[in-house]
Amino acid sequence: MKAPFEELAALDRLIHEPARLALLTALTSCESADFLYLQRLTGLSKGNLSSHLAKLEEAGLVTVEKQFKGKTPLTRIAVTKPGREAVERHWQQLEQLRSKARRWVPQGTD
Repeated sequence: MKAPFEELAALDRLIHEPARLALLTALTSCESADFLYLQRLTGLSKGNLSSHLAKLEEAGLVTVEKQFKGKTPLTRIAVTKPGREAVERHWQQLEQLRSKARRWVPQGTD
């Protein structure tokens, strides 16, 4: 059996990055979330969260809607259909790789 570890390098790095994977996974379980909720959920700084969301938005995986509630800015983020499909596909790939890795037997480890 071929070692499954080469397949890990082929994972989508945009999604596989831990903070972005956490954001996408959280967003797939709700219709949308506000910026502060995602910040508390992930523990990211405002700048770091903004940077990750910008990359995901640029790739078309999330939408970012900025508005005001009274005089208070409110930013809502939602995963797009392509984003939802991409994160689901990513988790399926990880599960398949985990399964392959469990069955893998090293060959010729001299």
